[in-house]
Amino acid sequence: MTTDASEDWRRWHERRVATVSAPYGPLALIGTHWLEDYPDGRLPDIPGSWRADGDAVVLTAAEPDGLTVDGRPFGGEVRLAADQGPASEARVAHGERRQVVLVREGAWGVRDFDPKSSARRAFGGLRVTPFDPRWVVPGRFTPYGTGRTVRVPNADGRERGLGLAGELAFVLEGRERTLQVTLRDDGSLWAVFADATSGNGSYRFRFLYPAAPDAEGLTTVDFNRALLPPCAFADHFVCPFPPPGNTLDTGIAAGERALV
Repeated sequence: MTTDASEDWRRWHERRVATVSAPYGPLALIGTHWLEDYPDGRLPDIPGSWRADGDAVVLTAAEPDGLTVDGRPFGGEVRLAADQGPASEARVAHGERRQVVLVREGAWGVRDFDPKSSARRAFGGLRVTPFDPRWVVPGRFTPYGTGRTVRVPNADGRERGLGLAGELAFVLEGRERTLQVTLRDDGSLWAVFADATSGNGSYRFRFLYPAAPDAEGLTTVDFNRALLPPCAFADHFVCPFPPPGNTLDTGIAAGERALV
């Protein structure tokens, strides 16, 4: 069983490396521009004029600007909702670059992805700890009566709300521990956590995505699959820091630790 689990983890890790190093993966992000910071609508090194208008971003450009929308040369004005899919499927492009429209707490922005980014060219892999079964433990999810939102600092220096759906309890190294977690659309959980290795052998915090709990709230907590957050790959990502209570006082020497 351990051999099968180790092999499954190895395949998972290989897929993860391919994902982060993909042409429009996190290493390709070269800028996140909040429109409120550019009242003239001119974004750094991105053609056209961009402005927020209620529930959308309005892009105005001339065809010689070289932008495309939905794969076709663009000239005129178009309303853009937030992009929901991967960066490679963003509606707006400038050559090989993709401009991803996003919104956070009512603030609209544009992310600029470039497959020729220096970070992607320099990528040498992930420093990751090999699979160890002692980091795989049973967990129980207990939802809060109603969802909670806490304000936490983000990697870009701004404070934003982080929605929390309940607590995930588990026993690690003989002690019961808990993490506050978010419930994702597919039913799985998301934890932002730090531990005794954070900033001392591992990145300053990491993400964990336990599988959807069953009807009794049971799931598996596998720290072998602890992930580096997107902001470990590019400074332009918005990543929430761990909420109160999610800094474990033990060292989680497992999963992704840092970039090579």
